[in-house]
Amino acid sequence: MTTDHQDTDTAILDTDVLVVGAGPAGLMLATELRLGGAEVVVVDQRPGPTTESRASTLHARTMEILDSRGLLDELGTPPCEPRGHFGGVPLDLTLPSSHPGQWKVAQTRTEELLQRRAAELGADLRRRHQLLSLTAEDGVEAEAIGPYGPVHIRARYLVGCDGEDSTVRRLVRAPFPGRDAARELLRADVSGVEVADRRFQRLEHGLAIAATREGVTRVMVHEFGRPAAERGGAEPDFAEVTDVWKRVTGEDISQGTPLWVNAFGDANRQLAHYRHGRVLFAGDAAHRQMPSGGQALNLGVQDAFNLGWKLAAVVRGSAGEDLLDTYHSERHTVGRQVLANIRAQVELLLGGPEVEPARALLTELVALDGVRQHLAGMISGLGIRYDVEGPEVHSAAHPLLGRRLPDAWLEPAEGGARRRTTELLRTGRGLLLSLDGDGAPALRATAAPWSDRVAFVADRPAAGGPLSAGQTLLVRPDGYVAWAGSGAAGLARALTRWFGTAAADD
Repeated sequence: MTTDHQDTDTAILDTDVLVVGAGPAGLMLATELRLGGAEVVVVDQRPGPTTESRASTLHARTMEILDSRGLLDELGTPPCEPRGHFGGVPLDLTLPSSHPGQWKVAQTRTEELLQRRAAELGADLRRRHQLLSLTAEDGVEAEAIGPYGPVHIRARYLVGCDGEDSTVRRLVRAPFPGRDAARELLRADVSGVEVADRRFQRLEHGLAIAATREGVTRVMVHEFGRPAAERGGAEPDFAEVTDVWKRVTGEDISQGTPLWVNAFGDANRQLAHYRHGRVLFAGDAAHRQMPSGGQALNLGVQDAFNLGWKLAAVVRGSAGEDLLDTYHSERHTVGRQVLANIRAQVELLLGGPEVEPARALLTELVALDGVRQHLAGMISGLGIRYDVEGPEVHSAAHPLLGRRLPDAWLEPAEGGARRRTTELLRTGRGLLLSLDGDGAPALRATAAPWSDRVAFVADRPAAGGPLSAGQTLLVRPDGYVAWAGSGAAGLARALTRWFGTAAADD
């Protein structure tokens, strides 16, 4: 990244990727781009990480992602709750994972963690910078205004991670089909009140939720039949929250002190395309949904984790632009599924007495483990399976193909201490994991031209773990298995598809 000035005192920045938005998605993307060797500038209007911890849940897959980049030690041991919900119906989220359940981490803490890592890796983060305009043809030209005046930014690509009211989306005029909010939940963090904890309590006149941690009570309330208000971007005042809370619960919380107040509706929209040439989208800029079950933040972080290594590879020149198309095909599908499950949850949560038969039926169904596992996999992100084969790759139908590499212990074939599969992903490179000692030399030779992008490891799986001897797995930098086999047949095609042209062919 270079900086200079024109005669007009407009600062000029040159970089590989411009990321607009320094929320969890934008910061996660910045860390992945830097890990992959791309220069990145991040601009954000805010002066620092959010001080309003509106999202407070990290699901199992997001925790695995942070673990795979060595970020969990800084978090310590946050509270974990094995039980979540689907539309307010209790749901055990426990599935095979290194971090099952849902982990209570304030969004403030998540942003601080990711910002620190992005800075350590060399990302150029510019706060108090507002994007004004952009053009994207052979490259991206963007204009922003910062605290010291105008800034002109030249980049090869731009990624909009600037939230549900995305400026990037507006400037690109990207189609954003779906529906506007018809109902809403009012939410506030309040100190100085004493109310009983409520977990999705459906009362005669509405839904009430309350939980107190460290002296602060978060309340959420919806009055049945009350439509979403036209707020014009403004937040509700605390008096509105107290009035609705009293009508629904009969309790007076007006003596409390609000720390922050907001409303969120059941708008449900998704970009038709996550990629518009040299402009891409991730997080809430790509999809707008009610944050039911804490899925919104997690969905955005996982968008960024999928995109980061791909965009870095394209910028480095080791992969063609068609790799970016897999970002849209994979994450648009996941986003569509999440938005569909959230629509169903909204009906169960905010619907009146007419939804009680459906809630009663769902309560019976989640007692069946197959139903529970399906819903828990959807909410936690552990159930994701990408279509990774493509027309050029011919792999046997392996149960791990397209799924995340499970956290497992490995015994090094050449001796030494045991290690976890998760540790092998820390560098952000691809991984060819041979659990077949006899075939290791041939596999190593096949993968050698990609050794600058893919690490080769030949270990033995620990007894009783989720991996079996005799198999070989090609793992993408985001931890998903792109190829699986018992020999080298088809491996070179898979390496080319996901990691670009072999070095020997350049």
